[in-house]
Amino acid sequence: MTLSPFHLAFPVHDLDAARTFYGDLLSCKEGRSSDEWIDFDFRGHQIVTHLAPGAAGDAASNHVDGHGVPIPHFGLVLPMEEWEALAEKLKAAGTEFVIEPTIRFRDRPGEQATMFLRDPAGNALEFKAFADMGQLFAAD
Repeated sequence: MTLSPFHLAFPVHDLDAARTFYGDLLSCKEGRSSDEWIDFDFRGHQIVTHLAPGAAGDAASNHVDGHGVPIPHFGLVLPMEEWEALAEKLKAAGTEFVIEPTIRFRDRPGEQATMFLRDPAGNALEFKAFADMGQLFAAD
């Protein structure tokens, strides 16, 4: 199946902090920008950080496999080796995780590696990986 790139625009309180987080830490190539927004290449998907002080962050969470998962959130499903490398890079950078890198649904359908963190504006991101990508939509 060929996936179409998604587009996601979201608020941040500081474009320089967004540029450092998405561009430097997450290695997202910068596209077009202005004094009010920045486009980033999020592994082939277009994300756009819009300057909107006071509008970023989340207000709720749901319990998933024993963890409080922040909502809203967005992220990527990576190959396991890339997920492991990103987890190590984030740990080495001193990232404060909402949910530390872990295995969710262990020994069950849909078993996955996952981690949650926030950008400098408080927006929640999840990065996950599957040993078997065929389990992406698996149900109990």
